[in-house]
Amino acid sequence: MTNKFKQRNSIEQVEEGIELAPKFDNKGLIPVVTTDYFSGELLMQGYMNDEALLLTIRKKEAHYFSRSRQVIWHKGATSGFVQSVKELLIDDDQDCLWIKVEVKGGASCHVGYKSCFYRKVTLGDDGEKENLTFTEKKKIFDPKKVYGDAPNPTKL
Repeated sequence: MTNKFKQRNSIEQVEEGIELAPKFDNKGLIPVVTTDYFSGELLMQGYMNDEALLLTIRKKEAHYFSRSRQVIWHKGATSGFVQSVKELLIDDDQDCLWIKVEVKGGASCHVGYKSCFYRKVTLGDDGEKENLTFTEKKKIFDPKKVYGDAPNPTKL
């Protein structure tokens, strides 16, 4: 990976400075939390490499790095549910991003829901019979109609 951003030279620069000097992990990735700009709802968590981050900044549309497919993907390029970036924040030590987006079409999850976090875990279970409860009752779109025969990005 070739880092296209400022070199990290000091803690003061990273924590208190004005230079964007993100810290990518040993695979060249940085985690990204994505929320709805208007409601604040958590939509998804993904990763960017340096190229995806630059594309996101320059085009003002979310680009991620798919770990399962090992490619950059422009969110919504296939589905039409483009994430228009309204705000991009970086945390104190510049190793995590938070983007606030407006989603064209209202869905961010390839499964068809608005949010990728459409189920919750029941707290207090004994560890042998955890169950998930759906927090979204209705899909926004039918993935088979939108993606056709494209391979599912979820890997077992």
